[in-house]
Amino acid sequence: MASKKIALIGGAGFIGHNLALKLAKRNHEVHVIDGLQINNLLYFADTAHNISNRDLYMKIVTDRLNMLREARVPIIVQDARDYMKLSEELSRIKPDVVIVLAAVAHADRSNKDPHSTFDHSLRTLENALDYSRNNVDHFIYFSSSMVYGNFPGGFVTEETPCEPKGIYGALKFAGEKIVMAYNQVFGLDYTIVRPSALYGERCVSRRVGQIFIENALQGAEITINGTGEDRLDFTYIDDLVQGVTCVIENKESRNQIFNLTYGEGRSIAQMASILNEHFPAAKIKYLPKDILMPDRGTLCVDKAKQLIGYKPEFPLDKGFVKYIEWYKSMAL
Repeated sequence: MASKKIALIGGAGFIGHNLALKLAKRNHEVHVIDGLQINNLLYFADTAHNISNRDLYMKIVTDRLNMLREARVPIIVQDARDYMKLSEELSRIKPDVVIVLAAVAHADRSNKDPHSTFDHSLRTLENALDYSRNNVDHFIYFSSSMVYGNFPGGFVTEETPCEPKGIYGALKFAGEKIVMAYNQVFGLDYTIVRPSALYGERCVSRRVGQIFIENALQGAEITINGTGEDRLDFTYIDDLVQGVTCVIENKESRNQIFNLTYGEGRSIAQMASILNEHFPAAKIKYLPKDILMPDRGTLCVDKAKQLIGYKPEFPLDKGFVKYIEWYKSMAL
């Protein structure tokens, strides 16, 4: 595959830095554009926020930046909400591929602060699209499994009608429609990626697996919202990164939507059970389920397997154990 010049907007985050490192190893020319404000260095450095595990998160986000620097991936500290500045940086890079990761990547925060979520999601997307419509060969947008809302029968394909619940899912779905509209009007080739329940090294987004491990390490209770039988398609970061690499390197991905998950719904109780094998003393407490959290399950990944050669390799029993071992190596 010929080397491509790729701009990752929001590329210093959890998904972005892992993706940038993988693409650089595959000899693509990668450029990261990130304001370092959302779940990143500037947020955790601001002592006005009351943040648990601040020192750990500062270490993790610093490790991300150091790894990018060691991989010789340029990091441009720029707020993507600034249309003129973002356009200037993209004009200087002249990317073949633009990938938009910038967002408030947390459903609960989105519902509590919709203005900020809109600003950091649709505003950045609009700015990136406006540059890309005449200058970029391939536009990749990170959506979410939350666009589906409740999964009919606990299973969805890319053809399942979307009925999102709450601000986060609605904004992601709106973003999808805007991306497709730019294709209709300007002929901009796109791919929309729908991940689910991500976990893995150097995440500071307070996702469920991260919270479980941190609480276990600190001897705190493990809390589960609901009965624990709710199922999620837990996806290890390396699988998602492999899938996005397939999207970039395969022309069959153009103008398509892909579920990029492991492809198997597992209950939250099963994740807690795996945790208990490594932390037998961990105690679990059950709380009421958030009414805005949809009933989910398995995302079918057959389309990605068939069209672009996607091969997920990390079931929860393998990926989550790997994640636990990494966390144990970190000083809490």
